[in-house]
Amino acid sequence: MRKPRIVVTGATGKTGAIVVAELLRAGYPVRAVVHGEDARSARLQAQGAEIAVADMSDVERIADALQDVQRAYYCPPFDPYMIQGAAAFAVAARDARLEHLVGLTQWLASPSHPSLMTRQHWLVDRLFAMVPGITHTIVNPGIFADAYLEMTGVAAQLGIFPWIGGSSRNAPASNEDIARVAVAALTDPARHAGRRYRPTGPRLLGAEDMAQAIGRAVGRAVRVAPTPPWMFLKAARMNGLPIDLVSGLRYYIGDHGAGAFELGAPTTDVLEVTGRPAEDFETIARRYAALPQNRRTFRNWVRQVAQFLVTPLVPGFDLDRYDRELRRPFPSEPQLARDSEVWRREHVAVADGVPAGASREELHPAARLAAET
Repeated sequence: MRKPRIVVTGATGKTGAIVVAELLRAGYPVRAVVHGEDARSARLQAQGAEIAVADMSDVERIADALQDVQRAYYCPPFDPYMIQGAAAFAVAARDARLEHLVGLTQWLASPSHPSLMTRQHWLVDRLFAMVPGITHTIVNPGIFADAYLEMTGVAAQLGIFPWIGGSSRNAPASNEDIARVAVAALTDPARHAGRRYRPTGPRLLGAEDMAQAIGRAVGRAVRVAPTPPWMFLKAARMNGLPIDLVSGLRYYIGDHGAGAFELGAPTTDVLEVTGRPAEDFETIARRYAALPQNRRTFRNWVRQVAQFLVTPLVPGFDLDRYDRELRRPFPSEPQLARDSEVWRREHVAVADGVPAGASREELHPAARLAAET
């Protein structure tokens, strides 16, 4: 019996490429949606994926990509028009009679967040849940381990781990674990339809915990270097992060410091969904330490020293001007995640139990378990 064809959007990205590889390995025909043909799409094609070139906001191209497809992994583009792309995908998915959709979203998703992307994530989750005839699974991790391990190079060369989260903690999941949760939901819709999963690492980590794990991975002592947000955002620009991402990142710093990523973490979702325990942070760090740009060489040392000295001097993005020029909508009372009544109700702090007006079936699985114990 032929297995259903699965479309993967964001197929060259951090989770998308892994989803494609895992599905192909399991014998599923995969159509990989990419922005353009390049070395990354060529690698996917060499693995056996069919390539479809489409912009997520292009209704007709997305409709073409969903022809003869039964299931989909939707990884939204991080741009101001995310909601348009999601609407286009929802229309095409309904017309193609898609049977199951797994959507990657965001732990912070809430309707009054100051980040446009985060508000749109919240809307996209609900949009997909409303499409008739299609079952839906939500995968909503917090900050990936990948984001912290972008600092592996500076840790290896200079012995410091820049940190902006104060005394807060996180249990960050690997790209691989997040992707494997999505693959499990794609290959067994009957089990995972209507569920919401939050992949995390196996334990909560603060700055010192992460610095020590990275230090062991790179083979040297690494100390925490508290970093002001303005410096962090300048470094993000220098490292190639687009302004669309940085415009939300400035608010996520506040969410992190307020402990939004500690809430309900760690979960057992990775183990329960995939049958494999979540990867610990040091295991993930060792993969990053092995990358050529992170090895302890003289050339890499010079590059990191130069960037460290130049970062305070380069201009950062003018994010307020960017918002004005986009004329983007803004909530009348913007609230970070922990300040939002809607977010707290939907995410349920362990100490709060089951909130008024919410059934146990509506809660995140980990929060449900905590409320019952």
